[in-house]
Amino acid sequence: GGVGQLPLDCLAGSRAGTAAGCDLCADGAAAGRCLTCGVRLCRFCCRAHRRQKKTASHAVTELENTSQARKPLLCPSHPTEELQLFCEQCDQPVCRDCVLGRHRQHPCDFTGNVIHRHGDALRELLKGSQQHMDTLEDVLSQVHEMGSAVRSRTEAVATEICLFARGYVKAIEEHRDRLLKQLEDLKVQKENLLHLQKAQLQQLLLDMRTAVEFTEHLLMSGSDVEILITKGLVSSRLTKLNGIDYSTHPSVDDRIQFSPNERAGQCCGYEVFGTILNKVVDPARCTLHGEDLHSACQNQLSGFTLLCKDTTGELMGRGGEAVRVIITHKDKRDCAVKPTVCDNGDGTYCISYSPEEPGLYAVCVCVKGQHVQGSPFTLMVKHKFREHQGVFHCCTFCSSGGQKAARCACGGTMPGGYQGCGHGHKGHPGCHHWSCCGQVKESSECLCGPPNDASHKSLFRTVAL
Repeated sequence: GGVGQLPLDCLAGSRAGTAAGCDLCADGAAAGRCLTCGVRLCRFCCRAHRRQKKTASHAVTELENTSQARKPLLCPSHPTEELQLFCEQCDQPVCRDCVLGRHRQHPCDFTGNVIHRHGDALRELLKGSQQHMDTLEDVLSQVHEMGSAVRSRTEAVATEICLFARGYVKAIEEHRDRLLKQLEDLKVQKENLLHLQKAQLQQLLLDMRTAVEFTEHLLMSGSDVEILITKGLVSSRLTKLNGIDYSTHPSVDDRIQFSPNERAGQCCGYEVFGTILNKVVDPARCTLHGEDLHSACQNQLSGFTLLCKDTTGELMGRGGEAVRVIITHKDKRDCAVKPTVCDNGDGTYCISYSPEEPGLYAVCVCVKGQHVQGSPFTLMVKHKFREHQGVFHCCTFCSSGGQKAARCACGGTMPGGYQGCGHGHKGHPGCHHWSCCGQVKESSECLCGPPNDASHKSLFRTVAL
């Protein structure tokens, strides 16, 4: 909107840089103020003001500080009236004529009565900004220390590379130069990222400091009306700055390692060793695989595989990562499964476990303290596989040797007083079935529980025969 749209700085407009002077003689410094006329008076004019007939009845008060010596702020709508009231609904100072006019139905109060509440709100915002400033300064210190650590680590790795390369002649010297250049590029890359983060944090800190200094100056030097006029803009600015997100840690780490035992290919016809390891595992790209990932059986060994990958999605190719697996029962707080994590040394990890209680479990797989892809997930542990306690037969008549009291779980009976099933009777499954539960599939799980009644007892007798 241009310069004309900038908000008025009442604090700067009312500050002349020197003590306010007398409005009548313009020679002496203001020592008092006429409450009737609203003019500032020096000590000589104060006495003369009381002696004159026209102004003898005016009330003159002494000024205790420089803020009282300023001219009162007048209403822009009513230039002869002083801004002494504050409209809560419109959130702005008003004069008496404004209260009798368009602010008639609005809740209004004197500025001296509301300044404490609005000033406290600004102070609370100011505290939040000051806390952010402390945090930003700590982060900048960490970024500076990390830059030194990166440089120190770079020098240490360069020394290792030089010591390793002395055993070779021309081929090793060329390989050494290549590694040093790669290391230098890596250092520049990390320092550029740190420099970018540092610049962003410094800019945010500068914005914070500017807003905080202005707010502090407003609260310390501004009058009640000046604070209330500027309050909205200051609150908006501080709220916006306090809501900006920023990382509280350096954007890169000093994880630079030199591995002298890894093959580095050919150099001048010679096979050379030694590579710089800069792969960093990315938990968001690590994946889980396995048939027992979401289901398992009670008291049976199950497991799945974790594939650790870097930021580009490639397999790490080496182990040593901090892998943590937590398996807890969702319904029983004290029920947890202690898994075993096996590092295969190639970027894959085998996680095995044997749950003792059936039910629904929550599984969390974390690398470097962060969840991997697909974590957390649910695991359903089924009851232990029940083996059949009966016999897989065509009918009770054949399997029991013709006993009338023998029963079958299919519920079928034969005529002639037989309690069990037979060939062609009503209710016969029409194929071989288990006498304990009636299942028609031989390699199935038994559906009946442990025997606890007379029918099961007679069934067991049939099985024995």
